[in-house]
Amino acid sequence: MSERAWVSMARVQRRLPRAAELRPLVRVERPTWQRTHRALQRANTIYDLRDLARRRTPRSAFDYVDGAAESEVSLARARAAFGRVEFRPRVLRDVSRIETSVSVLDVTSPVPLVLAPTGFTRMMHHEGERAVGRAAAAAGVPYTLSTMGTVSVEDLAADVPNLQRWFQLYLWQDRNASLALMQRARAAGYTTLVLTVDTAIAGQRLRDVRNGMTIPPQLTPRTLADMATHPRWWLNLLTTDPLEFASLRESGGTVESLVNSMFDPTLNTADLVWMRENWPGAIVLKGIQHVDDAREFVDLGVDGLIVSNHGGRQLDRSVTPLEVLPEIAAAVGGRVPVLLDTGVMHGGDIVAAVANGADAVLVGRAYLYGLMAGGEAGVTRALDILINQVQRTMRLLGVTSIDQLTPDHAVLHPAGPIPTSHHA
Repeated sequence: MSERAWVSMARVQRRLPRAAELRPLVRVERPTWQRTHRALQRANTIYDLRDLARRRTPRSAFDYVDGAAESEVSLARARAAFGRVEFRPRVLRDVSRIETSVSVLDVTSPVPLVLAPTGFTRMMHHEGERAVGRAAAAAGVPYTLSTMGTVSVEDLAADVPNLQRWFQLYLWQDRNASLALMQRARAAGYTTLVLTVDTAIAGQRLRDVRNGMTIPPQLTPRTLADMATHPRWWLNLLTTDPLEFASLRESGGTVESLVNSMFDPTLNTADLVWMRENWPGAIVLKGIQHVDDAREFVDLGVDGLIVSNHGGRQLDRSVTPLEVLPEIAAAVGGRVPVLLDTGVMHGGDIVAAVANGADAVLVGRAYLYGLMAGGEAGVTRALDILINQVQRTMRLLGVTSIDQLTPDHAVLHPAGPIPTSHHA
């Protein structure tokens, strides 16, 4: 060490810190006795909520949400596609005030976000769709109730009257029963009908098969052992209303058996005419994966399309929604809104989808992770995370309104190898 360094060290004087100097450095968190509240506060991403959900929910219920069809390649590709997005920000833009809200069909949202329909939601948390609806209404985000929901169209409307409500329909073999359900939904104030068109038969979801998952969950040696590690979940299940579908006459067994026995594999374009005659509101088709289908259905008069592979839960190795989105949006040419779902786990994913042609994005798993993690408060936390991420991404991109987003802001790089899920 040089002589100059020794001299410099000699000049450093030690002293005790003063209280006034320490005070700004001390951070005292406001105490809370609610363990769930503390855990949700620490969740900064949807993946954090997923980790919390996995710890708090029985494996069969968690895997029902988290899993996909067969080797789960479709889901892996969908998420990997968002990872291949390269954002290209513009700088020296005044982003002190931004406008992220959108109006799609008959609803508005603070960001381009609609909550997707999910089946059997009370299996994830005993308050199910009611908890989701309350959180969505508080955030101003629309919610789509599923045909396979566990709360009726009337009860959700009565419990959350200020909720912007869409209704998702699986067309049954019994057309009279489908018509009656459509009429009930319309009478209860559901404004848009979302027809799912990618479920002629059920996909094979191997996690559910291996877990022996049934609806409702049966008391087997495996589930009885699971009670010891998830007592609160089981207590809520056994002390609330029976877990069953609110709109289906049949219940019990596996999801695959229910789908194959009730849903209509003969569904075709002629049924759209029948639906138009019996539904006065907007009709949106969910499950569009081919540009020719998009053109055909718009020509037939549908009011919107959702580019989706059903969260990877139907045909494995199907197209990746984000990759086919620009072509479909260009083919539609703005005649109807084009939405997207599957693989969305970050607000930046929503921004990337809008930049590449989507009018809005639907999320399902993202809010279900929050529901499993903490009920209504967990869904609220998931929405807060996504909304804040959208706003932050736009500011960092130098964009002040949704309509300014273009493909130049979010470039999709070519695909690399996609790993197969370890659950396959």
